[in-house]
Amino acid sequence: MGRTGMDPKVRTEAFKIGFATVLLLWLGRHLGGAVWWLVRQPALWVAAVSWYVAWRLWTGSGPLVLVGVAVVLVLSLIAWRVTSPGSFRGVVAWPVRSWWRRVTVYRSDWQPLMTTLKLTAKDSGDELLVPELLRVRSTATVDKVRVRMLPGQVLADFAKNADRFATTFQAIDCRVRSIHRPQVLRMLVFRIKRATGRIVEPPAPRPSRVLELWFLVEDPLNTPTPMFAVPDRPNLKALGLAVGEDGLTWNLRLLANHLLIIGATGAGKGSVLWSLVRSLGHGIRVGLVELWVVDPKGGMEFAAGQSLCARYCYGDDDTTNTDAKRSFELTYAEFLEAAVAKLRERQRRLRGIFRMHRPAPGDPLLVILIDEIASLTAYVTDRDAKKRIEAALNLLLSQGRAVGVVVVGAGQDARKEVVAMRGLFPTRVALRLNEADEADMVLGTGSRDRGARCEEIPTALPGVGYVRVETNPEPIRVRFAYIDDDEIHTMCSLYAPGAKQAAGLRIPAHASHTDTEEVTA
Repeated sequence: MGRTGMDPKVRTEAFKIGFATVLLLWLGRHLGGAVWWLVRQPALWVAAVSWYVAWRLWTGSGPLVLVGVAVVLVLSLIAWRVTSPGSFRGVVAWPVRSWWRRVTVYRSDWQPLMTTLKLTAKDSGDELLVPELLRVRSTATVDKVRVRMLPGQVLADFAKNADRFATTFQAIDCRVRSIHRPQVLRMLVFRIKRATGRIVEPPAPRPSRVLELWFLVEDPLNTPTPMFAVPDRPNLKALGLAVGEDGLTWNLRLLANHLLIIGATGAGKGSVLWSLVRSLGHGIRVGLVELWVVDPKGGMEFAAGQSLCARYCYGDDDTTNTDAKRSFELTYAEFLEAAVAKLRERQRRLRGIFRMHRPAPGDPLLVILIDEIASLTAYVTDRDAKKRIEAALNLLLSQGRAVGVVVVGAGQDARKEVVAMRGLFPTRVALRLNEADEADMVLGTGSRDRGARCEEIPTALPGVGYVRVETNPEPIRVRFAYIDDDEIHTMCSLYAPGAKQAAGLRIPAHASHTDTEEVTA
C-alpha cells in the first residue's frame, strides 16, 4: 500500500490527576521535609524541653525551686567536666559547639559564598539551586562541614577554592575530602558472613555526591605531641603514633602493611621510627614482634636501641675505602636475603592452612626497619650487591605482607630513581619536603591539591607531616612525638626481648579516631 502523503494522527492516553491528589502530594513532600528537618535539630528539641520544664517549675513550684534546679544542673555539668572530660566533650561540649558554629558561622554566609564561587545553578523554573549544607561536626580544633554537591559537580570544583573557603570562614586552612556512599545492607551481609567464619573481603567503597570540608580553626600541632602510653599488648591493627589536626590520635595499621617515610634533613623521621618502636615495646619483650634494623649511617640512629633488635646491621656510606664500602653493601644484601629466607619458610609452613600470618610469641611479626633506604638502592655502587638488594627488597615488599614481614623504610629523597619500589608501600608519610612537587612523589598524584603542602611545613615543627593510606586518597596532617635519648635507654631496659615485665611509662593517651565518637549538628 502506498503512502498517502498524510501523517497518521496518534491520540495519546491522557491521565487526569485530581486537585486533592496534587494537594496531598504537595503536603507530603513539604511536611516530610519539615519533619526530617526537625529530627535533625537536636538542639531545638533540647531547648524546647528545657523551656517546658522551666515553665512547669516556675508555675508549679515558684522561682526559688527553678533557681535551685538550675544551680544543681550547672554544678553537675562542672563536676562532669572535671571528672570525665572525654565523655563531657563528646556529649555536651562538641554538640553545642557544632550547633553554634553551624548557626553563627556557616549558615549565614553559605549561599552568598556559593554564588560568588559560581557553584550554584538554576532549574527550569529559574529557581536558584545551592549545594546543600548537610551538617557540621566540630571538635576543639576542626569543623567538618558536610555538603551535598549539585548534579554535575565534582570534588575538584570545591578543592580549587579551598583557600577561599578558609578565608571566608576565617579558618587557618581548609581541606576537601570525599565521602563514600553508605552501604548499610552490603556491610550487614559482610559482617554476617565474617561472623560465620567465612573469609570475605569488605565491600569496595562507592563514590557519592557528598563531600566534607575540613576547616582548621585551632592548630594543635603547633605544640609538641606528648608520648603515648605503651600498651600492654600492642594492637597491630591500630598503633597510636601521632596526633591529628582534629586533636584525635592517628592510628597506624602495621599488620599486613608496609610504611614509607620521606622527609628533609631535620624533618623528624626519627620521631616516626622511634614512636613506632616504642608502641611495639611490650610486643618486642614477649616475642610477639621481632625487629630487624638496617642502619646505614654508621649506626647513629639505632645503635642506642640495639638491644631491642633481634638483628642489627649498620654501615658507612661516607667511607672512602672501596673495599670497606663493598663489604658493607654485601652485608646489606645478606641481611635482606636472610629476611627473604624467613619469608619463604613461612610461605611453605602456612600454604594451604592460613591466608594471613597470625603473630604469636615464637612466630612473631617481623618488622624490618631501614633508616636510609636510598643507601640500599640508589647509592649502592657494587653491581652484584645492588642487584641482590633490589631483588630481596622487591620480594619482601610484594610478598611479605601476607606472611607477617613488614618493611618500614625512611629516606630524604622520594624520586623514582632513588626509591624505585615506592608504589609497593601502602602507607606513606611525607614530612617537611624541599620542593612543592615532592608531595605528589611521596603520597601520590593529586595529594598536594588535596592539601598536602609539605614544603610549607615550618622547620620549627619537626615531626609534622601528612599521611596517606591505601584505602583513603585524602592525606591527613599529623604530628609524631619526639623520643629523646633518655627514653630510648628506658625502652631498652623495659622492652628488650626477654626482659622481665615491668611497668612502663603510663602517659595519658589522647582520644582516638577509633574510640572517640564525634557528634553532629
